[in-house]
Amino acid sequence: MKIALYSGSYNPIHIGHTALAKHLIDHKVVDEVWFVVSPCNPLKDQKNLLDEYLRLDMVMLAIQNQNNFKVSDVEFTMPIPSYTFDTLSKLEVDFPEHEFSLIIGSDNAVVFDKWKNYKEILQKYDVFVYPRKGYDFADVSDIYPQMRLLNTPLYDISSTEIRQAIAQKKDVTNWLHPSVYEFIIENKLYQ
Repeated sequence: MKIALYSGSYNPIHIGHTALAKHLIDHKVVDEVWFVVSPCNPLKDQKNLLDEYLRLDMVMLAIQNQNNFKVSDVEFTMPIPSYTFDTLSKLEVDFPEHEFSLIIGSDNAVVFDKWKNYKEILQKYDVFVYPRKGYDFADVSDIYPQMRLLNTPLYDISSTEIRQAIAQKKDVTNWLHPSVYEFIIENKLYQ
């Protein structure tokens, strides 16, 4: 089975994340998308990061009715910070029957050379890139010809904007799955 790993902080998960995953399934790019919740991304600021179990709960709520979506907490038991190469290596051992690939944003593609063992990742795995506003994949497409730019809509939503909007008591219901929104309100998150 072809599995695309979609790693992220998911702080919080939003409709752009799941719409992208649905696009990959609908267009038969992969058989399943696994949302890998990262406890600690070495390239991101951690100061506004919710507890990983709260973020895991939100991902579970967001994908609960999707057969081809799974959530993974594989990195919860791995050394911190989380490195994608190590996660891929572990999952290959745990699930030898699957063929793994990566989904990354163009914001990550332009800094891919900062990733641990990035050359080995490119040699062993398909890397699918989705467009992110302000990060032109064309800037690095010649450097990484192995990466495949996905022809997906631009989901111009960011978790940072959502957190800021919630803190300012603005309406974010059009950006979040209803169950995720309810979870955030019930638990007084990002306020």
